[in-house]
Amino acid sequence: MEISRHTYLERRKSLMAQLPEKSVVVLRTGELATRNNDCDYEFRPHSSFFYLTGFPEPSAYAFISGEGELTLLTLPKDPEKEQWEGFRHGRQGAIETFGAAQAAVIEELAPTAFDLLNGAQQVVYLFSDAELQQQIAQWRDALAAKARAGAIAPTHMQDLEPLVADMRLIKDAEEIAIMERAAQISVAAHQQAMSSVHPGMYEYQLEAELNYVFMKSGARQPAYNNIVASGANACVLHYIKNDEEIAEGDLVLIDAGAELGCYAADITRTFPANGKFSEPQAALYQLVLDAYHAGLKELQVGTAYEAFHNAAVEVLTTGLVNLGLLQGEPKALIENKAYRDFYMHNTGHWLGLDVHDCGTYKVAGESRPLQAGMVLTIEPGLYVSKDNLSVDKKWRGIGIRIEDDVLIREQGPYVLTHGLAKEITEIEALMSKG
Repeated sequence: MEISRHTYLERRKSLMAQLPEKSVVVLRTGELATRNNDCDYEFRPHSSFFYLTGFPEPSAYAFISGEGELTLLTLPKDPEKEQWEGFRHGRQGAIETFGAAQAAVIEELAPTAFDLLNGAQQVVYLFSDAELQQQIAQWRDALAAKARAGAIAPTHMQDLEPLVADMRLIKDAEEIAIMERAAQISVAAHQQAMSSVHPGMYEYQLEAELNYVFMKSGARQPAYNNIVASGANACVLHYIKNDEEIAEGDLVLIDAGAELGCYAADITRTFPANGKFSEPQAALYQLVLDAYHAGLKELQVGTAYEAFHNAAVEVLTTGLVNLGLLQGEPKALIENKAYRDFYMHNTGHWLGLDVHDCGTYKVAGESRPLQAGMVLTIEPGLYVSKDNLSVDKKWRGIGIRIEDDVLIREQGPYVLTHGLAKEITEIEALMSKG
């Protein structure tokens, strides 16, 4: 399940069509990162580089010009190094496999850059890449110094981020297919965890169940650090220690998603370690689930992005008042953001090549209207600190989040992470079979 070479070319053509003539786009994929001493982390290309080229290797540069013509600078073929480090595509592979119009080895970067930038009026790159920014400035200055010999240095710079972010925000059919597959691998991993949990096991043992399903299904790594949080740990939003024993009566919050073909899934489920929600746990869980359903209804083409968050907040705040965790009129509590003592994050984010994918949430100062092809998460939650003395003891230390991945479609929202239990009865039934 891959993106076709034709699709990468069409993306580059679309990008260049948005730019003035004589523009050149420059990107780099990144370098291997050292884990410790002489051991490296597994390489993962920069998302926007990958989006426009599909090239997976480190230490590569891409120049895009004309009507999407690609020039790739790659590591050279080297039988001795490939014996130790693995296969390299090299110059020939860049052309034959990835559709580059031209290719060279990385040692030829400077002369290739001079040739491609000579006569260009504008260079487009990610302003966030400080190292590349410095290189481009050096290339530009070197060309300017050769003006008497006829060289013409570019005079304008443009940030690539807004352009590529808007492109990445709308997923095509190939991307959606990969994302749904990543989502369904993640569903299977969560089902395995729900079926395997029991009081007395450790959070990392439950994490192992997730990683086993990810890897055996072809997703070699999670899309982000797995969160396996039992008891009050679930009130820590980005808890990743995953090293405590799961106790009788604990809820377990798992926030974990697979990465497949560089595309992320992102799921959260909360369930009782012993297979049965207590009354306080069930009351708060049902409130979060009601907020989820209220938010999901708002995920329609043309609706403002913020609408699903607002709908979830209204349900949560009203419910907190009804349960006695907040006092006052819900409308005033929402205006004063009193709910943030229990719900301190937004109800979703864009999803794609990055788990928190690129793309603005506002356009011209207004909440962005949803469009077909967008993929986002919906993830309401409630977190009652174990140290919160303003609420009844029975609520303290309960953390709950429910999260799915949703594709925006003309005919209504489509949950990519379909099939994973959310209702209390569904969860308890699944766990009883474990």
